[in-house]
Amino acid sequence: MYFSTSHLLRSYENTIANLRIGSHTRVIFQGFTGKKATENAKQSLQYGTNIVGGVTPGKNGEHLGLPVLPTVRQAKEQLNPDATGVYVAAHQAAGAIEEAIEAEIPLIVAVAEHIPLHDMLRIHSVLKSQSKSRLVGANSPGIISPIGKCRVGFHPLPTVQAGSVGVVAKSGTLSYECCSSLSRAGIGQSLVIGMGGDMVAGTDLVEALKVFEHDDATRGIVMIGEIGGTAEEEAADWIKQYRQRTQSPKPIMALVGGFVAERLHRPVMGHAGAFVGPTEQNAKVKARALEDVGVVTTHHPSHFGEGMRQLLKMPSLPRQSTNSRKDQRRFMHSFSRSLTANLRISPLTKQIRNLYMSLDKAPQSLLQDYAVPVSPRKTLPICTYLLGISIDRSKRTPYIAIGKVNDSGEDPWENSQRLLFNIGEFDRGDSLDHFSSIARHLSIDSGKLEAFTQIARSMVKIFENTEAFLVDGRIFEESDGSLAVGKALFGLDDAAYRTANRQKTVHESQGLGPDVLEEVKVEKDGIVYIRLPGKGNIGTFSNGAGLAMNTNDAVESQGGICANFLDTGGKATVETVKNSFQIILTDKRVKTVFVNIFGGLTLCDLIADGIMLAYQDLGIKLPVVVRLRGTNEELGQKMIADSGLPLHAYDDFDEAAQKAIELARTS
Repeated sequence: MYFSTSHLLRSYENTIANLRIGSHTRVIFQGFTGKKATENAKQSLQYGTNIVGGVTPGKNGEHLGLPVLPTVRQAKEQLNPDATGVYVAAHQAAGAIEEAIEAEIPLIVAVAEHIPLHDMLRIHSVLKSQSKSRLVGANSPGIISPIGKCRVGFHPLPTVQAGSVGVVAKSGTLSYECCSSLSRAGIGQSLVIGMGGDMVAGTDLVEALKVFEHDDATRGIVMIGEIGGTAEEEAADWIKQYRQRTQSPKPIMALVGGFVAERLHRPVMGHAGAFVGPTEQNAKVKARALEDVGVVTTHHPSHFGEGMRQLLKMPSLPRQSTNSRKDQRRFMHSFSRSLTANLRISPLTKQIRNLYMSLDKAPQSLLQDYAVPVSPRKTLPICTYLLGISIDRSKRTPYIAIGKVNDSGEDPWENSQRLLFNIGEFDRGDSLDHFSSIARHLSIDSGKLEAFTQIARSMVKIFENTEAFLVDGRIFEESDGSLAVGKALFGLDDAAYRTANRQKTVHESQGLGPDVLEEVKVEKDGIVYIRLPGKGNIGTFSNGAGLAMNTNDAVESQGGICANFLDTGGKATVETVKNSFQIILTDKRVKTVFVNIFGGLTLCDLIADGIMLAYQDLGIKLPVVVRLRGTNEELGQKMIADSGLPLHAYDDFDEAAQKAIELARTS
């Protein structure tokens, strides 16, 4: 389907300029009369955003004193918007985005999480065919111009102020704390872009950097990445070229989340995109790539303010501790360009929030339906080929990667070949042509090419028809010379099942092990909990997937060992906080609980209420360190101070982390 009347020589790349929002930007809302859109629109109008109306299917009239129209096409014709905020449920979001593309809305901001991955792949296929519409998201807090008082999304307004630093982040919560740090430091922000935490983003790090490069109001840049994909490495390549061609390049700081995943040999995440796929690198490699091109990295977003003041050659602000314990040892963080070693994570990793099936657990009908030859042997010969299917996040399309195992001991993925493809492409029957060049590169015997191609086609069809985000297989040569699959891992997108009620058969066929059951039973409260292996003795508790991941990273960078990953989510209630304590306290290794909250959508006073309820109902005996920052922080901190409970309260992250580590060692 062809959506745009754009000139064919132009492309999606030409829409990057649409990210330059400001006071001139005319904004509409899709799902305008819904509860969340209404609340957000009221705040944004008060902030100064130029909202000109909205869309609710089947409705004509007014809402908040602004016109409501039944279709985006009519809104485009009558209101001439520059941007739309998509505030509809996840199962309807892809259709709403598609409608906005068809109407050629210049900027589309999708805030919903849990949109099925393959729905978004379809959206990106459409986006690549046109040059009028630019997407931010999905699963993004959106975009905000503090200078132009324009917000499309839900960035917490108390954290931002007009200033001179451009911010782009995969994590919403980390971007909120980054903005707060910059605001506290008197620097502020010029433009804040939420890339979002999904596998495939409408706007990536490099595209945001291109906007900041040419924005006169932007004097410095902050970038927040994490494990998953290659966006950080691509940003490093772009920064290297930028510094070479620019006489006075803008200073850049960065944070990369997911270091603890290396200790686990699996990702600790929460974001759908925070996992390491075949041929992808871990957090240490990503951070090193940025440091090697002159980017200053830090382990926590609270350091961006002072760090950017130094880079912009502004005088430092006096640093004050808000800890009530005057003898508290202070820990000063030094910014680093060389924190990491070049390590690599295994491609066979598991992302807990989605469904994984090993070959022996996969329904036999699935393998039979797709004619996948499976080795009958219990003792397998040496693996001959690796086959990985996932998403090329920068190209926004699926790929198949094939590597050959040899006797040299080198990583077979290092010499692998990638082939990009579109959904349904292999239905046309010309797969031999697709794989012939790969076969030549890997020296696959011509007599085995047809069998190899058939296995690859079958695995691709499983990837497509089960709505997978990962297929990772091992292909073996049997004694008779035939090829068969001996090991495989299928990673299926749970959003297709939970959000769109698709793929029921394959999802409901799987049992859960006791470790996963422990994690799943708290999901009903919106909690993501992962028990970490090893000798961890600090139970951590944060709101937001990126913040939870970074809390683990930052604590361990200072010598502590975390026992768990816990994200209460952005919709935490008093009861959620209590339940978070309850699940942490079931782990007998835990000697101290560290509560690290940055209130954006989450309110600090609500968290304080939950902590007090937990003490009352659970009889907590362990020491608890609490750091409350963000929305309603003063009220939350006062409630903690006045509670009379034996809590260790801090404003500064490093001081709080050091206290948690000290207590865990001495308790």
